[in-house]
Amino acid sequence: MTALIIHGHFYQPPRENPWTGLIERQPGANPYHDWNERIQAECYGPNAFVRVLGHDNRDEGLVNNYASISFNFGPTLLSWLASQHANTYRRILNADKTSAEKRGGHGNAIAQAYGHAILPLCNDRDRRTQVFWGLADFRFRFGREPEAMWLPETACDDQTLELLIEQGLRYVILAPGQAGRVRAGEDEWADVSEDGIDTSRAYRYLHRHRPARSIAIFFYDGPLAQAIAFESALRSSQLLVGLFKQAAERGPLVNVATDGETYGHHFKFGDLALAHALEVEANDHGLWVTNYGQFLDEHPPEFEVEIKKGANGEGTSWSCVHGVGRWQRDCGCHTGGEPGWNQQWRAPLRAALDFLRDHAAGQFEDLGRSLFADPWAARNASIELILDPHRSREEFLARHGVLSSDDQTRALTLLELQRNALLMYTSCGWFFSELSGIETVQIMKYAARVLELTAELGLPAPRARFLEIMAEAQSNIRELGNGADIYLRLAEPADLSSRPAGIEPAMS
Repeated sequence: MTALIIHGHFYQPPRENPWTGLIERQPGANPYHDWNERIQAECYGPNAFVRVLGHDNRDEGLVNNYASISFNFGPTLLSWLASQHANTYRRILNADKTSAEKRGGHGNAIAQAYGHAILPLCNDRDRRTQVFWGLADFRFRFGREPEAMWLPETACDDQTLELLIEQGLRYVILAPGQAGRVRAGEDEWADVSEDGIDTSRAYRYLHRHRPARSIAIFFYDGPLAQAIAFESALRSSQLLVGLFKQAAERGPLVNVATDGETYGHHFKFGDLALAHALEVEANDHGLWVTNYGQFLDEHPPEFEVEIKKGANGEGTSWSCVHGVGRWQRDCGCHTGGEPGWNQQWRAPLRAALDFLRDHAAGQFEDLGRSLFADPWAARNASIELILDPHRSREEFLARHGVLSSDDQTRALTLLELQRNALLMYTSCGWFFSELSGIETVQIMKYAARVLELTAELGLPAPRARFLEIMAEAQSNIRELGNGADIYLRLAEPADLSSRPAGIEPAMS
């Protein structure tokens, strides 16, 4: 039988107000309170409880799609589901346990880099924390070691893959256009960057400096993913399975990856088409529904692969033909917007956040050395406090060298500052067409929180310089002005803007 693996990347950007921890009403999500609630109602919940009719219209009962597909959930989304929709959350966790029991110990769930930052654009320290936090979140929720990690936007470069290898991960999923060249054994390399790579097999990627260590790469079927995500493949389960059968003629594996929201939110009743295809029809057509871990047990990689370097060696992704340009310059890729709009605002936005990040990192090191035995190790470990609000802060801080009560307060404030600095890089802030969009304003709010926490620590907050750089970003909506105007109007609380720029009061 031909193996069939469907991967769903389920994700929403964090939407909570950084000061209150609550999600404010988002009118665009009407009739729901916010986009999380709307997509939960249209996708996350329905995929956990799908009523399927089998042959001769027999009621097969409630199907949990997550038990049939490979999937990842963004950690911040899972945190929200756990607190707001416990039934859906439990079905997701149970699906992983069920699939592990059925598939030789290989659960369907894989981890995701924590804050959905574009990893090739992170500095080494932030990339490591994003990966470390994502792995820790997975262990906390699913109670096992992850075999793989979803890379946000499948954005990838050699350094990112090597970090995954060093973390002991077994495989990763990339877009077919990210493959560079392949070879079998010691044969000559074959360039697949233009003609396309065979997606019906796994490939082995070797660590450049430790070639004895490697990771498997699966490149998903691009045309099939396009048909599911943007065309009419979910119109019926029969059509969907027909496309699977056509793809099965090319080799032992059909694998496809799309946004999980495709099944129900982007396409109404997509959850039903998926459930019927996998539960009722796939087996009848010679398709073995499985996941990547189980497939690797039976089909280890026979070919070695190298990935493309991308423009300027910056890396590649699945939603930008210009590599990772979409998240740092006006590359031409965007979603939504009016004719004549541009995305020249992306570069100064990233420059402003980079400036603020680097300034905060210097202060974290300077003050952190007097508090922590190792400040950056403490930051990596602080995911423990984020995941479990009941964990003893005193025990955690004592373990990292912080003993006095005054020092504990300052240490926790420093760690919270760094958490917000990491969330500033949520990829959605650059993805769409306009500087004033809700996703972009959200990452500006994290920047405002960084400045506020800096002030609370009695440290100089570089608000004036930050605003100067933000002012270089121009909105496409003339009356909104520039990035500094939008930040002051929509992101920064009034009590912060009333403080003298660069001279902030000490924490009382």
